[in-house]
Amino acid sequence: MSGLAQAIRAALLTGEPREKVMSARRVARDWRLGRLAWRFDLAMPERPAWPQDLQLLPPTRMPKRGRAGSHRNRVALWHSLAHIEFVAIDLALDMVGRFGERMGEAFVTDFLSVAADEAMHFALLERKLVSLGTRYGALPAHDGLWEAAGETRHDVAARLAIVPMVLEARGLDVTPAMLERVRLAGDANGARILARILDDEIRHVAIGARHFRDTCVSRDEAPRETWQKLVSMHFRGALKPPFNDSARSTAGLSRDWYAAVA
Repeated sequence: MSGLAQAIRAALLTGEPREKVMSARRVARDWRLGRLAWRFDLAMPERPAWPQDLQLLPPTRMPKRGRAGSHRNRVALWHSLAHIEFVAIDLALDMVGRFGERMGEAFVTDFLSVAADEAMHFALLERKLVSLGTRYGALPAHDGLWEAAGETRHDVAARLAIVPMVLEARGLDVTPAMLERVRLAGDANGARILARILDDEIRHVAIGARHFRDTCVSRDEAPRETWQKLVSMHFRGALKPPFNDSARSTAGLSRDWYAAVA
């Protein structure tokens, strides 16, 4: 029987997008069905494999989108979202492979389900790109999301604080307005994709927040103050309003957590 670390490492080192999707979903399914042994005998790679032709640029060098409503602008939007979800597959897998042995079975189950969700999101967005006459990798992308993984690879609390509770929580803020613009433009299919992603991301943030609190309790640390400290230490950007207070509260992030560091 294959071990968890072996299966996760293989998925992380799969660069072809559709194969990455299949690999992530297979790991989650095999774990759920009891086909993977509790073995963490392999280290996770420092970087996952991504498509060879994907051009990575610093965020400041990313090309500006075209005028609102143009085909170029629509392609850039959906490509950016596809890249976010593609990297999110690897972030969830790395979370399990790097920290799962210490965190336990519930943690592994939760974040492998997140990885499967992110794989499904990417598949939907890739299909959307194909419908627009393009593909993932046709435009440049930036490496900011994986930089956050490198910054927090030493500590599960820091990883939980930054990835689900800052980066994914930001999606809760910006997706509703994006969804409304897409709906007003008459793109019913795009609106359905964004609505599905938003619903799932609320659950993902809630998973991260719950395990963060449990980690802090196990370390005899105050969760809110520890989160604020870790964000100031490891998040290079700024938490900017407006915030989707309702979605954040549903996910377990009340305003008193983030208002002080916004």
